[in-house]
Amino acid sequence: MNSNNSFRQIHRWTAIVFTVTVIVATIAVSLKAAIWFSYLPLLPLAVLLFSGLYLFVLPYTRRSARRTVVVQ
Repeated sequence: MNSNNSFRQIHRWTAIVFTVTVIVATIAVSLKAAIWFSYLPLLPLAVLLFSGLYLFVLPYTRRSARRTVVVQ
């Protein structure tokens, strides 16, 4: 499996985990549970941020690598 494909898979599965934790946290806070339940989605959100930024920058790094080869 390509490393880019594994990053995409991690990003997709983390998005599913994030969605589930948001739903669970919303239900828990509405039932007057402990307030720390509202912080549960922050960890998957951080992983989504960094994997999304990596996937966003990836095409630009490929394009600049091709340009250096063409210039020579």
